[in-house]
Amino acid sequence: MQGKGVIKFFAILLAVVCLYQLSFTWVARKVENDAKAYAKGNAEKERAYLDSISTQPVYPVLGHTYQYCVDRELALGLDLKGGMNVTMQISLRELVTALSNNNKDVVFNQALANAQTRSVTEQKDYITLFVDEYEKLNPNGKLAAIFANNSNQDKLKFNSSNSDVEAYLKDQANTAVQQSYTVLHTRIDQFGVTQPNIQLQKSTNRILIELPGVKEPERVRKLLSGTAKLEFYETFDNTEVYGLLNNINSILAAKSKTVKDTAKADTAKAAATAKAATAKDSAASLLSKLKNNPNKDSASLTNKTQAAANPLFAIMMPGIYQGPDGQPQLAPGPVVGRAQQKDTAKVNSYLRSADVKAVLPQNIKFLWGVKPEKDTKVFDLYAIKLSGAENGPVLSGDVITNAKDDVDPVKGGYEVTMYMNSQGAQKWKNITAEASAGVNKKAIAIVLDDNVYSAPNVQNEISGGVSSISGGNFSQEDTKDLANVLKAGRLPAPARIIGEAVVGPSLGQEAISAGLLSCVLGLVVILIFMIAYYNRAGTVAVIAVLVNVFFLMGVLVSLRAVLTLPGIAGILLTLGVAVDANVLVYERVREELGLGKSIRIAIVDGFKHALPSILDANISTFLTGVILFVFGSGPIQGFATTLMIGIITTLFCSLLISRLIFEFMLEKGWDIKFSRPWSSHTFKNANYAFVKNRFKFYAFSGIFIIAGLISMFTRGFNYGVDFGGGRTYVVKFNPSVTTEDVHNVVDPVLGRGTEVKTYGSDKISITTNYLINDNAESTDAKVEATLIKALAANPATTITSKQILSHQKVEATVANEVKSSAKWTIIIAIIVISAYILIRFRKWQFSLGAMVATAHDSLLVLSFFSLFKGVLPFSLDIDQAFIAALLTVIGYSINDTVVVFDRIREFLNHHHAKTDDPQVVINEAINSTLSRTIITALTVVLILVVLFLFGGDVIRGFAFALLIGVLFGTYSSICVASPVIVDFGKKDLK
Repeated sequence: MQGKGVIKFFAILLAVVCLYQLSFTWVARKVENDAKAYAKGNAEKERAYLDSISTQPVYPVLGHTYQYCVDRELALGLDLKGGMNVTMQISLRELVTALSNNNKDVVFNQALANAQTRSVTEQKDYITLFVDEYEKLNPNGKLAAIFANNSNQDKLKFNSSNSDVEAYLKDQANTAVQQSYTVLHTRIDQFGVTQPNIQLQKSTNRILIELPGVKEPERVRKLLSGTAKLEFYETFDNTEVYGLLNNINSILAAKSKTVKDTAKADTAKAAATAKAATAKDSAASLLSKLKNNPNKDSASLTNKTQAAANPLFAIMMPGIYQGPDGQPQLAPGPVVGRAQQKDTAKVNSYLRSADVKAVLPQNIKFLWGVKPEKDTKVFDLYAIKLSGAENGPVLSGDVITNAKDDVDPVKGGYEVTMYMNSQGAQKWKNITAEASAGVNKKAIAIVLDDNVYSAPNVQNEISGGVSSISGGNFSQEDTKDLANVLKAGRLPAPARIIGEAVVGPSLGQEAISAGLLSCVLGLVVILIFMIAYYNRAGTVAVIAVLVNVFFLMGVLVSLRAVLTLPGIAGILLTLGVAVDANVLVYERVREELGLGKSIRIAIVDGFKHALPSILDANISTFLTGVILFVFGSGPIQGFATTLMIGIITTLFCSLLISRLIFEFMLEKGWDIKFSRPWSSHTFKNANYAFVKNRFKFYAFSGIFIIAGLISMFTRGFNYGVDFGGGRTYVVKFNPSVTTEDVHNVVDPVLGRGTEVKTYGSDKISITTNYLINDNAESTDAKVEATLIKALAANPATTITSKQILSHQKVEATVANEVKSSAKWTIIIAIIVISAYILIRFRKWQFSLGAMVATAHDSLLVLSFFSLFKGVLPFSLDIDQAFIAALLTVIGYSINDTVVVFDRIREFLNHHHAKTDDPQVVINEAINSTLSRTIITALTVVLILVVLFLFGGDVIRGFAFALLIGVLFGTYSSICVASPVIVDFGKKDLK
């Protein structure tokens, strides 16, 4: 074997990298277990422990912090961890309305309404539909007359064509989506979710958000649905505010004393002192207070005595620094304090307490910075000055016409250029003139959603409405975010929740347990089978498979992939593919041994002759994974990622690691056997008349498919919520409750269209389209309350909100797009794989056979799910997981078909048969590879049976679709794909 040294080096290097990547998960889990042991069941105490240690080194030797390890651990999907998945869509109708300055033209508004109606059923973007509708209603109408104005004259003229206006609107739509993404990303970061996943989909104007571990869905909905509010505020300088904070600290200290009368006296005294303190306090007197105050660092305030004496400064470090003379000095600027993220809520409660509010001036409020200081969880507290009679901002964000990130031409750093309309420019000139007057320049705070994004100092008066904002520590990402924030106040395009899924922790824990159990059992079953069937060679396959799983998990973690239940199914399928590759090699070695070759030569030739089949089979499956990844979303992408990575690691382990092990065994002179007495003659000299009986197979498939098509058009399918739209609730009931019991109480309230299905032994799935078109924020809570009230009509079905283990909502718009996407995904998969077969085999008959087989398998699976819906005691839903299963079946079927095709090509090229009759040659080729086809199918079926039985309720339908598909795929490879070559290539193949 050539290049053994290189392969060994690469294998060792990959093992070290995988071990390193997986180690973060082990370290993070250890810290979390320590936190649980410390908290003893107290969730608040556990969270406080993890917060306190988040920036502390916990990784031995390397010294990585806990937060660093958490960011790099194996991420679990919502179906395994519990949490919330939200799909938000930017309301382009409201955006277009705003850009038209709320134009009242009847035709314009009718076009908006028509476009909204069409967007539910048509797969076109809203802007295209709107322009199309407007031109239908007013063929000679000019959209420029509606949208062109002084603020956008650089992009639109009053004589611009409708296509120019359409391009302008699409550009504004993309900008609005990007702005919303920035705003939502910030809100989610502040929510404190571990490993949130936020994906921007510009093509559909949607933002996909996954929030693992979230237990307050109502709070999330409110947080995400709020309209962005951009404002500009004047600020106080730290030197003006420290005296006030010092006295607030005294008030809080006095209040915390145990003797009530003393506490009252001290509070009154402190309040009087605070009222007397003014912004005119000299810096010298304040520094004197600091110098005499031993509490110069919040770290020194950890003991209870000091914390009681200085409640505020115990958790918030005041804005001071050590001067050149070693003495503490007040830091200039609007930042008046800093605190750990875990302490910000406590600081807020102090500043909002009645005693503190009584002494706070009416024109001051405190806001936190939006981001922590670099590599910490420390946030800055800003002193904001309220202006005007209403105590508000000096300027609102709606005056911004544009903002862009740029590079400072003088200093070379990153900056943001901000543009205002004429009204805003005049106000901005007055504001900046006042802020820049005098020696001490003031800062203007840029605030979005009550979070300070930036507070730059104003160096001089700014006229003309064009300003540059720069900072010494601005990164390119910071300037992009700030530019988007500034533009967020200009385009009122609210983001609306159009789909969501909530999975409770209990259901997530069940899924983890079931998934792990199925993985372990599947692995054990396959390993036992391989050793039992292939003797000592089976042990080599076992080692290769275990190494494969280790590499697969390491690569998944290194790529920050999220492990979902379909992902676990992908791992199990990878085991089947890995075993498949070993079976191909072993069966070929057995054939070489049957020709009288020595064990060493047989192994070499077996690997060489099996290589084309293995590569073709795995590449075709990999292409399926690529298509799934491109056209799928969420869990489907997770499954596709696992599948593709698994194929790569499988090829490495099956072709190289296994070969190295065999080379080692040969060098040691070990006895290597590839079979046992009972398995050595399996399918040997098989001579089944597959080609001769092909018309019987055609008839069977045709009858089944025709029956299925009739059923599809008459009975239809059980559509999952992501295909049909609506809301689905998984509810835990008493095991004695039946679906009929639930139907009887919910149908009168939610409507007869409600679907009620069993979901495991003690759970029932309820799907309804009740109020699905009501977009009010309170609708989700209203539907859930209505469901609980309806179920309360029967004591046996009465539940509490805690018994709702998961909740999924999908609007009709998304459901229709999912249907269309699924259809095109399957069609594209068939075309791409057929094209690959054509390239590899150079004969269109092979490509046609593959295309017929894949279409045949897809129709058989669909027919089965339609014919047997409601018959089998588990759900046969058509949803995104089913589409993933169907595409996997297509990939597996092609995998199997390619193995047969490869042997047919070999027999045709080398005339292995006694005659030149293609029918005889092809039939002998099918029989010669029958052992490989059946054994590989058997190993995958064994894995899928384990997955079906032990993988849990969530994945049972997915596993069943795979199981049926693999059986049909194996059948089609032998009985359909190969005979098609015979019928369409009688002349060409001779």
